[in-house]
Amino acid sequence: MNSRMALTMTMVLMFASAFAASATSVDRIDIYPDNPAYWQYQGKPVLLLGGSKDDNLFQIPDLTEHLDLLASVGGNYVRNTMSARNDRGFEVQAFQQLPNGKYDLNQWNDEYWRRFGSLLSLAEQRRIIVQIEVWDRFDYSREHWQDSPYNPKNNVNYTYTASGFAEQYPNHAGSNEQPFFFTTPTQRNNTVVFPYQQRFVDKILSCSLRHGNVLYCMDNETSGEPAWGAYWSEYIKTKAKEAGVTVHTTEMWDAWDLANPQHNATFDHPETYSFVDISQNNHQKGQAHWDNAQRQRARIAGRVRPLNCTKIYGADTGRYGNDCDAMERFWRNMFGGLASARFHRPDSGLGLGDKAQANTRSMRMLTDRMNVFECTPHNDLLSDREDNEAYCFAQPGTEYAVYFPNGGKVTLDVGAMGKPVTVQWLDIMQSKWSKPKPVGATGRLTLECPSQGYWAVLVR
Repeated sequence: MNSRMALTMTMVLMFASAFAASATSVDRIDIYPDNPAYWQYQGKPVLLLGGSKDDNLFQIPDLTEHLDLLASVGGNYVRNTMSARNDRGFEVQAFQQLPNGKYDLNQWNDEYWRRFGSLLSLAEQRRIIVQIEVWDRFDYSREHWQDSPYNPKNNVNYTYTASGFAEQYPNHAGSNEQPFFFTTPTQRNNTVVFPYQQRFVDKILSCSLRHGNVLYCMDNETSGEPAWGAYWSEYIKTKAKEAGVTVHTTEMWDAWDLANPQHNATFDHPETYSFVDISQNNHQKGQAHWDNAQRQRARIAGRVRPLNCTKIYGADTGRYGNDCDAMERFWRNMFGGLASARFHRPDSGLGLGDKAQANTRSMRMLTDRMNVFECTPHNDLLSDREDNEAYCFAQPGTEYAVYFPNGGKVTLDVGAMGKPVTVQWLDIMQSKWSKPKPVGATGRLTLECPSQGYWAVLVR
């Protein structure tokens, strides 16, 4: 590492330490000690719900309006990749472009970092949690590699021979052929490229550590070596500790099946990753989607941690299920005891469109009336139920909620109440409550939806 880089990293740490105190330990996103399956923020437990229209959200020109819309429907959770690929024409790169058209990886493009800082500040003002992804494999393969500042032909800092990079990586990023993801000291120890990657992470932290509303995911749906993500997780946690704060990290694996060995690196290593992102489970449908997540909840029962879903797939415009699949996944995740759920961006998700708004608003309407942090999944209390007909989330003896993906009729065991209950239906797509109805049942309660469609019912 040259003296210029060493000096820069020292300044970064001093800068981060100076500002980290602006978000005290009480203010910061943290695991809720009374129920570590959930998060707390500003000292109170919080359920993370969201949707947004782009991956690298900090780059969009109408960011303020978009965050205002999210907050207006009860949303408080967004995803942000640190990507700069020019998909829509308004994106900028992190590095300074010289008059000759090449980038200097030792110089920053201030506009990129201004945008990133603006996202964190605007979100923090609205109590919105930002889950960032430090690296996105799609930035470094196929056509996007041709424009990347890390491509030797596009920078003044190293050659193909020195870096070990090739001119093209034409295969899907999932093939994991790109040496970019093998550079760390615990892998191939690429001393040419790695210092620039480290410098980039240091710059991220100089912006993010001063804010208490940030969660850190190492990659977007990676198929890489576990050593890559583990290195960056430990690096980020160490730098945060040096700045006097604690942060939470995870990795997002590519495999759709949560039982795939890829996921072992997060599920089985809480010392490395303090929460688990299971977004890829949102490729599953119906009852299987629920069952897979519940198996993983059981898997970590001895060391409970938040299970996040920063990407819920499904849209009529995409390839990974339709609108109905997305809305069902959203509700099954929350009723399944997961800590977060966010609709993925179009065209593979509902983003923050009308349907995403309605579901987010209705979910918040329901959960605001419950102590969700004392509730757990309780399909065992349902009978006369078909697969994917209804899902129960309850604190037996106190309150019960049942979600119906498409109408239906089931029986709910409310025997633990020992007294009559009140039933209130929520029309999810209209975000409208019915009038509460007292019911004399003290044992088994028949719940029949008012009509087909998306319904939830609260029994108290």
